Amino acid sequence: MKPKFFLLVFIGLVAIFALALAIPARAFDGRGGDTVTIPAGEVIEDDLYVGAGTFTLDGVVKGDLIVAGSTITINGTVEGDLLAAGQSVVVNGRVMDDIRMAGAALVLGESAQIADDVVAAGYSLETKDGSSVGGDALFAGYQALLAGDTARDTKITVNRLELSGSVGGNLNVEVGSSEETPMVSPFTFMPNMPAVPSVAGGLTIKPGASIGGDLTYTAIPESMIPAGTVSGDVLHEIPAVVTGKEETVAAKTSSWFFANLRNLVTLLIVGLLMVWLVPKLVQNGANAVNAKPLPSFGWGIVTIFGFFFALLALTTLVVIVAIFLGIVTLGDLLGTVIWAGIIAAAALIFAFSVSVGYISKIIVSYLGGRLILTRLKPEWAEKPYWPVALGVLIFAILVAIPLLGGFLNLIVVILGLGALWVLGWELIRSRSTGVKAPAESTD
Repeated sequence: MKPKFFLLVFIGLVAIFALALAIPARAFDGRGGDTVTIPAGEVIEDDLYVGAGTFTLDGVVKGDLIVAGSTITINGTVEGDLLAAGQSVVVNGRVMDDIRMAGAALVLGESAQIADDVVAAGYSLETKDGSSVGGDALFAGYQALLAGDTARDTKITVNRLELSGSVGGNLNVEVGSSEETPMVSPFTFMPNMPAVPSVAGGLTIKPGASIGGDLTYTAIPESMIPAGTVSGDVLHEIPAVVTGKEETVAAKTSSWFFANLRNLVTLLIVGLLMVWLVPKLVQNGANAVNAKPLPSFGWGIVTIFGFFFALLALTTLVVIVAIFLGIVTLGDLLGTVIWAGIIAAAALIFAFSVSVGYISKIIVSYLGGRLILTRLKPEWAEKPYWPVALGVLIFAILVAIPLLGGFLNLIVVILGLGALWVLGWELIRSRSTGVKAPAESTD
């Protein structure tokens, strides 16, 4: 299921992005800010473009509505298309054409009426009882709970799906195993998130649901279909399984040994190169962790969330700028903006990956090796190569231990990222105030 799932998610997001860029230049209204509300009684005569933290539509938009934000709520009427991307998108009103939306939590409320198609990608999609979709529905994500009505065909690719509403045409579903342990939602603690429903694994069709055409579903195992639910044919397909010979204990042991040996050699080479080329980065990072371990751990967690926020903000900015350039007919700059955004995103991902995979581990390993040598062989601790070699060796051995190794690796990465955050912040402060950054401390 996974390759098709990720392909559909990618296609869905690309389709949304492409639609934004394809909007022709014409009359429009633009709004922006932390909170944007179109009150009941207000009528927007043209297309509306919005970039906001929280957006609520209680009025009417005569044209298309294109909105990017954190929390998006549509209670009023959109007479054209709705294009929405955010943390949560909740539609309680009327959309008189298509919906294209992406987000963590996507909801069609009890009074939602969509005249044509719904194309969506995200973590969770819920269509509540009373909602209606006049065209086709396409969703790719982790889970879906469909209690509303869809007039035509529906195609869903998820890990888990529950159907209690109606599908007027064919239903094509690809789901995960009903025995698979549910994933803890990564969005549970995000502010202003709507309640995300709990859905059982695999395909669940409730009594009272109806499918006007054929049901084609790919799942393990076969699902129980209530009698009279499907008007057409029911086709159950088994997911393609890649089979292979089971590894022997000796083969597994050999694979484990060489994987950890590669990890040791790679970290050792990178570590030695770092203390040769950027010794101050390693030493000052180790000093930061040694002096402030708890703040470093906290800033490490902030760094992880900050990376994903920065990536989302960069993507949103590129989309908004591209839409604006398309509106003002500066099409020649579109390619430059898009390529600049792609390069910036690639650089951000590369920097974060290198920091997580190598730099953070080298900093903490160097600190561990230095602390040990300071007590056992003080003269060796003064030379950076011995501490990093000893620290990397001990780290590689510890992370090779099942269960414990994964936990230790996570702690080390968070501490190392926190050290980089602290160093970066001190560098920014020293440059802004003209004061030299603090000199490295000694153990």
